[in-house]
Amino acid sequence: MTAPPSAPRSRVARALLSVSDKTGLVELGQALAELGVELVASGGTAEALRRAGLRVVEVSELTGSAEMLGGRVKTLHPKVHGGILARRDLPEDQADLARQGIGLIDLVVVNLYPFEKTIAKPGASRAEAIEKIDIGGPSMIRSAAKNHAFAAVLVDPADYAEIVEELRREGCTLSHSTRERLATKAFARTAAYDAAIHAYLSGGGSLETLDDGLPARLHLDLPRAGSLRYGENPHQRAALYGSFFELVETLHGKELSFNNVVDVQAALSLIGEFDPSEGAACAILKHNTPCGAGLAETPAGAYRHAFATDPESPFGGIVVVNRTFDLDLARAVDEIFTEVLIGPDFTPEALGLLRKKKNRRLLRFHPERIDRSELDWKKVYGGVLVQEPDLASDEMAHAQVVTARKPTDDERRALAFGWKIVKHVKSNAIVFAAADRTLAVGGGATSRVDAVLAAREKAARVGNRLAGSVLASDAYFPFPDGLEAGVTAGATAVVQPGGSTRDPEVIAAADRLGIAMLFTGVRHFRH
Repeated sequence: MTAPPSAPRSRVARALLSVSDKTGLVELGQALAELGVELVASGGTAEALRRAGLRVVEVSELTGSAEMLGGRVKTLHPKVHGGILARRDLPEDQADLARQGIGLIDLVVVNLYPFEKTIAKPGASRAEAIEKIDIGGPSMIRSAAKNHAFAAVLVDPADYAEIVEELRREGCTLSHSTRERLATKAFARTAAYDAAIHAYLSGGGSLETLDDGLPARLHLDLPRAGSLRYGENPHQRAALYGSFFELVETLHGKELSFNNVVDVQAALSLIGEFDPSEGAACAILKHNTPCGAGLAETPAGAYRHAFATDPESPFGGIVVVNRTFDLDLARAVDEIFTEVLIGPDFTPEALGLLRKKKNRRLLRFHPERIDRSELDWKKVYGGVLVQEPDLASDEMAHAQVVTARKPTDDERRALAFGWKIVKHVKSNAIVFAAADRTLAVGGGATSRVDAVLAAREKAARVGNRLAGSVLASDAYFPFPDGLEAGVTAGATAVVQPGGSTRDPEVIAAADRLGIAMLFTGVRHFRH
């Protein structure tokens, strides 16, 4: 929408305030009163303004009707909505107001009952949630937003100062463009509010619960977090939406690109597999897939293990660690160009060194803010695919040994490490590993044997010996050839989901070759 060329400014003579979040309320009320604006308020809002020494007209005084039903009904009245919705340029509307003794309301300041915060609290009951569904608030917001040709609506305390400044500067009037912008924001707020209520009800065992536990209707309402320089390629425009930058904080470097954000997501997903209390973990990623990962006592040691997997690929890649990025690690990664360095924190010494190069980004992630249980979705023509995240993590504890030979304790540790990594490699995926590092990675192949051969070839090219390694496969071997190629490369134990009609042939091949093999029963395709 755009304002007509001659759209008039609207005078603010009376404001109605009814807020749950009292942030900035008194300051706003004082500023409006100084401008000669009459203040009308309800309940706790009126009380807060009065305590600040401001003269306030109660909504019940305006309507002639007392609040009822424990405050559920107080602003749902013609003298409220008539004053908000009346068109100032329509004689019939003005005549209706005069007959009913209704005064105009020029500014509506409302924020809603904290429904989202209530349901986010541990142990919040359904009754508590229902009581935090606001009725009068959204009605007033929508009335003022609909009638933004004449009235203004404020739903965010962050906008108070700017609106007060315009009122002071422009003789207590607001422009059409300001009213229109505020109306647009108001409708976005009520849409998000209703979506939150719907999501709660449809996922909470009531109105629209489906047997699969997924919502009956998907609402997506995310604020624009920022523009990106371009998409996957320079000719594609792109932007980022949502709260990503509340989870990931930029400490240095230019803004992230579309591809950077995708890679950072992959990096955070992988590093989330490793508990910092169990050791320092590091992964190096390129093009949304790991090219190496390691475990050690220190982040620098873990990085060296990861780097040794594939010294050719880390140039221009992503490095993520699960412990504080220290000076030793900073010195190690400073030897080559890396696009993005990610850690839960950075020491001052590490930051001092790493900030010397302008063409790298330093990101601090907040693991306590990341919800790994969020639904995954992907855009398709005409809709969105939605799935639960791939969080299965205890498969190794229940894996079945299907061969005559059992894995040794060292092999089990290596298999567990490889299994954590292979789920983050694009399918078809193969990882050769030791107990504390990857040795070769093959991913994105169109056949499983090709993934094995690619990993084997990479290991040979960079000088990594695979003798005595273990092999992890994200899905079953459809034929014995992939397994045989892995054993030829040096693997002595294998972990895979199983589930092929040819499993007996693959197991027989493993027994013939004298290796140990585990079936997890869980596949980890990543497309």
